[in-house]
Amino acid sequence: MIDSVIHPLPRLSICALLAGGVDWVEFKVVRDSTELSDSMLSKHSRALEDAGYLEVRKGAVGRRPRTWFRLTDQGKKAYRGHVEALRRMTENVPVDQ
Repeated sequence: MIDSVIHPLPRLSICALLAGGVDWVEFKVVRDSTELSDSMLSKHSRALEDAGYLEVRKGAVGRRPRTWFRLTDQGKKAYRGHVEALRRMTENVPVDQ
């Protein structure tokens, strides 16, 4: 089933990156990989967090504040279900050549 929380492309991009098997990913890595601005990443990560799909950890490296993300088990399950629904929808769609 298509997941309305994950479906917007920025959120799908965040989930795809975080579902890649890495545990915690730093904010700037997610930002740079998804090509989202800081404010857009914050907005979309908050929606994922509010849905229980994303876990956020804040801390510091030296004196610099840092933020890390990872998908929760619920988020991984929702992402896999969403991708499977997209796959089923597009399996039998002919592609013009």
